[in-house]
Formats: sequence, C-alpha cells, structure tokens
Amino acid sequence: MEGRSGWPRRRSSRLREFDYATPGAYFITVCTHNRDALFGRIVADRMVRNRLGEAVAACWADLPKHYEHAVLDVFVVMPNHVHGIVTLSDAPTGAAGAPSTVAAGLRPARPIPARRHGLSEIVRGFKTFSARRVNAIRGSSRLPVWQRGFYDRVIRREEELRQVREYIVNNPPRWAGDADNPRNWR
Repeated sequence: MEGRSGWPRRRSSRLREFDYATPGAYFITVCTHNRDALFGRIVADRMVRNRLGEAVAACWADLPKHYEHAVLDVFVVMPNHVHGIVTLSDAPTGAAGAPSTVAAGLRPARPIPARRHGLSEIVRGFKTFSARRVNAIRGSSRLPVWQRGFYDRVIRREEELRQVREYIVNNPPRWAGDADNPRNWR
C-alpha cells in the first residue's frame, strides 16, 4: 500500500482510539537517521556522551520549559537512539518542572490557559530542538539527525513503569547484545 508521496505507508504502532494527550506515563524511543552513532560510545558498560549527546540530553531536560504538562522521568542517550519516559500531568508544572502558580492554587493577575500538548507534539519539539542544536555543533543546518517517527508505549501500571525504568537505566550495559548496536547488524 502506498501513501500520498508514493512511498510505502508505514504501519502505526499507536493505539487506535487512544488520546495521546491523556494524562499518564509514556515510554518513548527515538532513533537517529540511518541509526548512525552520533551521540558517543559505550565504554565499560557506561554511555560516554560526546558534545552531540550532551546537546540532546540538554534538549530533553528543557522540554518542561516548552510543554507545561510534561514531567520527565528516566532518560538515557545511547550512541544512536534515546529512551525516555514522559508523564503528561493533569495540571501544568511550570517552566522548571515545579508546580506552577496555577497548579499551586495561586491565581496570576490575568488567567492564562495552559495548552495541553499531546505526546507527538512533545516528541516533535524534542526532535526539532535537538536537531537544531546538534547541527549547530556540526556546522550544518541540512544534515538529518533523527529517523522519521518514533516508538512509544503507554505505561498502564506501576509495575510496568518500574520495568521500563529498569530497562532504560540498564540499556548501556546491554549495548553489546542490543539490536540497535550496528555491530549486531547482518
């Protein structure tokens, strides 16, 4: 089946009829273009980020400044992908991730409605902000950084959240056998 551009249409892993702006926890994975190892390397089971990897991590940390309902959880930069958990909260958290004046029950002089962004918008913003920063370091605005799309999973239970956190934290030590490791491609 072909899409409008003539390219094969990708099957979405997204849940039909699910609103991805719903408060809750989401596990995301974003891979680099061609799965190029841009962000550093694994040394003694630890990720050693280079300047590009540091820029990507900084863009992740900045997301709550742009998306007030986004609360960041565990995150890891790998050589050619990132894993993270984003929780969409019921109330805005403010630019620094702390409860905003609205969430704390204080009223600003003029009410400012908080716009709720969905997961796709937050990931799009992350990819855009980080690609700009990475390409500024590389001295080019035209080089692709990220693969089209991203992988996500809705986290539905506390036990699942614990397992995903453990998976993310333990990703660097498992790099040697990881399917995303170019050394394991055939």
